[in-house]
Amino acid sequence: MGEAHHAAIMADVHAGPDDSWHGVIQSGTQFPPEPGRYHLYVGLFCPFAHRVLLVRSLRRLESLIDVSVVMPYPKGDDRGWPGWRFPASNDVYSGATVDKLFASDYLHKVYFKADPEYKGRYSVPVLWDTKEGTIVNNESAELLRWLPTAFDDVLPREGSASELDLYPTHLRSDIDAITKWMQRDLNSGVYKAGFAETQEAYDKGVVIVFSALNHLESLIHRNGGPYILGKQLTELDIRAYTTIIRFDVIYVQHFKCNLGTVRANYPVIHEWLKNLYWNVKGFKETTDFKHIKENVSQ
Repeated sequence: MGEAHHAAIMADVHAGPDDSWHGVIQSGTQFPPEPGRYHLYVGLFCPFAHRVLLVRSLRRLESLIDVSVVMPYPKGDDRGWPGWRFPASNDVYSGATVDKLFASDYLHKVYFKADPEYKGRYSVPVLWDTKEGTIVNNESAELLRWLPTAFDDVLPREGSASELDLYPTHLRSDIDAITKWMQRDLNSGVYKAGFAETQEAYDKGVVIVFSALNHLESLIHRNGGPYILGKQLTELDIRAYTTIIRFDVIYVQHFKCNLGTVRANYPVIHEWLKNLYWNVKGFKETTDFKHIKENVSQ
């Protein structure tokens, strides 16, 4: 590969120090699907990193992609510095791990290995390529969309995991339309309300969050469950789950999204949530309430 062509590809993946990474694992590209080549950095407290952990579990990618887990605190300052850190050993904090690739003490050092001039936030998730020595992608919405099919060429073609299609062709228009308001009003909405700097902004934000919950309640009911769009599990269920599982636990109290609770006021969502947690392998296994609670209590 010529240097100019390689530079052009890298520019698409990461345009500069103020940009995140947008690479895709795909055969015939800079990032082909290979077992053991990629490494995932996550925080179990983070709903956006949780999306990627769920895909990894549902698609049985555990043997292909290993994981390093940061601790849920300290959070760093208002600008996110110095950011998330790793424990000194795997037995310091239950569920958290050392940086298995570089033995870094802070996640920002992993970012600086990919771009020493990086000026963005040191967020999770991060998908790292051990061969190229760089970040593939650190945008959860993008990873949620392409990671479920990224390893189809190297995975067994039989079994329930291989049949999983989180973005089926016949439901894509519905998924795209719902994703737009779900991300804006629910997934990001809880943070807009929780971190509102004025009473007016909070009053507006909290109503938007509960309007989204009302919409989701009626949507699941109308489609008959057990999933948001009916009989088929889709990426919408992952998007909603990672926010809803945290709602009564932290968003009601710590983010003051307290016009109601899922358990008491949204029976359809509550049944949907319980079904995913108890009956769909991967959801309970990737949910760690200790990390979720201690992230906001420190």
